[in-house]
Amino acid sequence: MNVAGKTPTAGTAPTAPDTVSSDTDRYHVPALARGLELLSRFSRRTPELTGAELARDMGLPRASVFRMLHTLERAGYVERIGDSASYRLGLGVLRLGFEYLSSMELTEIGNPVIVRLRDRTRCSSHLVVRDGREVVFVAKAPGESALFQSVQVGARLPAHATVLGRLLLSDLAPAALETLYPETRLERFTDRTPATLADLKRLMAADRERGWAMSEGGFETGISTVAAPVITGSGRVAAVVSVTVPAQKIEPERALSLAAQVRDAAAEIAVRLSHTAVGGLA
Repeated sequence: MNVAGKTPTAGTAPTAPDTVSSDTDRYHVPALARGLELLSRFSRRTPELTGAELARDMGLPRASVFRMLHTLERAGYVERIGDSASYRLGLGVLRLGFEYLSSMELTEIGNPVIVRLRDRTRCSSHLVVRDGREVVFVAKAPGESALFQSVQVGARLPAHATVLGRLLLSDLAPAALETLYPETRLERFTDRTPATLADLKRLMAADRERGWAMSEGGFETGISTVAAPVITGSGRVAAVVSVTVPAQKIEPERALSLAAQVRDAAAEIAVRLSHTAVGGLA
């Protein structure tokens, strides 16, 4: 191999530079990748981080991390917390998130559907998708009760602990589900939260057989959720539609009535998505 600074041996062709190993690498911008990685270190569990913590977690020199923080702070993507050494995500990230959510075809199609669902049921209605091990609220129509008003568009909840997540996980193959949840015990939030992957699978199997799902205090006590999946023509679960009832228990007749309405809403969104996919029809 030709070493930089040395002349190749006679009769041999110089090798290509090692700095470009593929077309993909040629367009890779390391500084941008590191900045995006820094932003991804902030999460629901770690909303505040210091420069020193980020440098340690990312394996980078402190000076490099502080330069990135300074640049991101000036752009509004992170902000310093008072006079402390800690940072949190700034409004710039929030604006990007809302712009993305508002531009989603699913959101545009689903919004009027869940508003009508709210009007019929008089319950808070939601449209959610999955991002890894979390569910993300992408649209909401507030109901009469203030009990569940705190959940905003962009809010995240643990998938395994919610009926919403169970339905969103239901199209994963067993191997993919086991990869996503390799731990022996799952985090529990109430006594109704599944404690193991086997418990979660049993609940998911029952949901699939029924075609809809209901949770009574699986993540938060005092509320119940009735939900149904938005299933595409290929069988993928694209989203979940739900209504939230401010009660620990729902009478069986009301549960069935809500389930029928939620399933109708989910089916309507699925049909609209399929029409848009094949011909741009609303």
